Amino acid sequence: MKAIIDVELKTRNVDFSKCKTDLLATGQFYDTKGLDKLNAELDQKLGGAIEQVLKLGDFKGKEGTSVVVYGNEGIGAKRILLIGLGEKKKATLDTLRKAAASAAKKSVEIKAENLSMAIHRAFDKLDLAAMGRAMAEGTYLGSYRYDEFVTESENGRLKSLNVEVIDSDKAKLTKLNKGLASGIIIGRAQSYARTLANRPANIINPAELAAEAKRMAKTTAGLSCTVFDEKQMAAKGMGGVLAVGSGSVSPPRFIILKYSPPGKAASSRPTIALVGKAITFDSGGISIKPADKMDEMKLDKTGGIAVLGTMKAAAEMRLPINIYGIIPAAENMPSGTSYRPGDIITTFSGKTVEILNTDAEGRMILCDALAYAVAQNCDVIIDIATLTGACRVALGKYMAGLMGNDERLMKQMQTAAEESGEKVWPLPSGDEYAEEMKSKIADLKNTGSRWGGACTAAAFLRQFAGNAKWAHLDIAGTEMFERAEYTAEGSSGFGVRLLTTYLMNIAK
Repeated sequence: MKAIIDVELKTRNVDFSKCKTDLLATGQFYDTKGLDKLNAELDQKLGGAIEQVLKLGDFKGKEGTSVVVYGNEGIGAKRILLIGLGEKKKATLDTLRKAAASAAKKSVEIKAENLSMAIHRAFDKLDLAAMGRAMAEGTYLGSYRYDEFVTESENGRLKSLNVEVIDSDKAKLTKLNKGLASGIIIGRAQSYARTLANRPANIINPAELAAEAKRMAKTTAGLSCTVFDEKQMAAKGMGGVLAVGSGSVSPPRFIILKYSPPGKAASSRPTIALVGKAITFDSGGISIKPADKMDEMKLDKTGGIAVLGTMKAAAEMRLPINIYGIIPAAENMPSGTSYRPGDIITTFSGKTVEILNTDAEGRMILCDALAYAVAQNCDVIIDIATLTGACRVALGKYMAGLMGNDERLMKQMQTAAEESGEKVWPLPSGDEYAEEMKSKIADLKNTGSRWGGACTAAAFLRQFAGNAKWAHLDIAGTEMFERAEYTAEGSSGFGVRLLTTYLMNIAK
């Protein structure tokens, strides 16, 4: 894909000052007195250029800042990129991940063919394997560009980037390599997901998304893919998905990915279902949305595509877990055949739902998918969806809402969020919220009151999770990067790192 820059990522044992590269990236903390050992060594070779930049105030080491210092005959690198790491006491794996992303982003901007990173040298308390993984994830995050439909470019860009994590200590590199391998798989999966999410609705409709899932499964060992069309869904009684897709000329699809690991390693582990909302375009249907920013509704498929990317990563890592990836896909459009406010829909579970607003469509396709996961005897079900504007109002663009029915599962998701850098915040979805979702003329209604919309939506979904341990991720607000800070604007691919990290932790 043109949108994904080919990245070759590896480690190399090398003396920093002799590293011949277009760009050598190092980190500098804001609250550290003087230069660390590596930067002091580089500064000496550069005749005090780094100290001069600091004295002039052109660079202070604050997080999100950077400055380029040019090399000379005393050093192999053409440029030295100093990246601000913020306060040392606040440094996390995500600090390192974003620093690596910043380095990769700068490399693409200046058309550097080779990038050498020694950012990890600034950190002395983090696990080296975890650091290697974070740096790999960050490299793909920062180097990503979505330009597959740009036919002309004044400046152009390189098609590939050679990246190496360098250190003069072979023992350190061995440990970094352990994490680098998984980080590369996750980074590629997230870039894959971002590209699919960024593609517009005239390129990806439910049928094309299903075809892509089949293509991906065919080329990934351990994965299989089954797709139900509208006739098969009708036969199975999947009224929720069918109702939402009824107004579009592009009929809905129900995508089932299954990962079965080799051997019997998964026999003692729970079967996990990942359920993702994939509305390939959401106009709101009869309850049509305002025109402003409706173009962003191509990203309403982000949850489903995060599941697709996670399944790809889990299979490539050969995790010893049985995993279902269930993706209900539809396009929500207004027409003479659309479902309407006032309609009563019978869902796959048998429960009936009164429609009050056709723009509350995500829960209508997810309820069929959740019930299908229950029918497959899945022990744990995690759904992910750009579900409610209310969650975005509550948490902004910084965190996803996390709700569920099992405290241990909630804690596991929070741990995975901390490790992956994809943040979540727990919200309630108990009986008081479920009470609001009861209808007088059906079992449920698809909207509650004006208040606590993220919580009532989750409480609705909870009715379809059966006895399984269930968690819900409302990613409205985190599904896109609005400003290009350390990566490209557009889809964030949120959920791929989080869900893959959860699965990796379960597999330990």
